[in-house]
Amino acid sequence: MSIFAVSLGDMNFLQQSWWLFSNHSAYLFKAAGVTLLIAITGTVTGSIFGLLIGVVRTIPVSPKDGPVKYALLKVANAILGIYIEVFRGTPMIVQAMVIFYGFAYGGVYLNRIFAGFFIVAINTGAYMAEIVRGGIISIDKGQFEAAHSVGMTHWQTMINVVLPQVIRNILPATGNEFVINIKDTSVLSVISVTELFFQSKSLAGTYYLYFQMFLITCIFYLIMTFTVTRLLRLLERKLEGSGTYTIHGSHTLNETEIKVRENAYGQR
Repeated sequence: MSIFAVSLGDMNFLQQSWWLFSNHSAYLFKAAGVTLLIAITGTVTGSIFGLLIGVVRTIPVSPKDGPVKYALLKVANAILGIYIEVFRGTPMIVQAMVIFYGFAYGGVYLNRIFAGFFIVAINTGAYMAEIVRGGIISIDKGQFEAAHSVGMTHWQTMINVVLPQVIRNILPATGNEFVINIKDTSVLSVISVTELFFQSKSLAGTYYLYFQMFLITCIFYLIMTFTVTRLLRLLERKLEGSGTYTIHGSHTLNETEIKVRENAYGQR
C-alpha cells in the first residue's frame, strides 16, 4: 500500500472529508457550475417551449374555421400530445441514453454539455406545457369573452390578457421544476456529462471514500436548491407588489382629500 493511501487511512472521517474538499474543491465547484448552467438554460428554454405549446393546445378547434386550419390544428394537437405523453411517461435517464446514443447511431456526435441542455429542455417543455395549459384553463372564461367582444384575436387575448396572469400563477410550479432540474442533472452522468454527480463519482471511485465524497456532494446540492428556492420566493413577493395601497374613491379617503389630490394632479 502506498504512503499516500496509508496517510488517508490514518485520518478520521472529518479529516478525510475535509481533505477531499480542500484538495478537489476546484473540480467540484466547476462541476457544480456545469450543473447550474444546464439546469438554468434547460429550464428557461423548456419553459418558453412549454409556454408556446400550452398556448397552441388551447386554441379553439372548430370545423367552422375552415378545413385547412381545422386539420392543421388537429394534427398539431395530436403531435404535441404524443410528445408530452412520451416525455412525461419515461424517465429522464432513459431519454438521455436514447437521444445521445440515438444521434451517435445516426453519425451525429453531440457535445455532451449541449446534449445535457437539450435533454433537460425538452423534458421540461413537456411538463411546462401541461402546467401552462392548466393555468390558461383556470382563467375565468369571462375574460376571454370580454377580450373577444372588443375585437381581440386569440393570440392578442393570450398576450395582453391571459398570459400575464398565467405566468404569475405558474411561477411556483416553474420554480419547483427548476429545483427538480438541478437534482435531475445527476442522471446525465450516464452520457458522461461532467456535472456534479459525475465528478463526485469519479473522485469517490479514485479514493474509495464513497460516504465522505457523496456527503460533500449532498451539501453542494442542498446549498444550490436552498439558494434557488429563496431567490424564487423573493421574486414571487416582488411580483405580488406592495400590500399597502389606497383605492381612489374608496372609504379610506373622504371627499375633501380626493378633491385636494385631484386639484394637485390637475396643476402638474
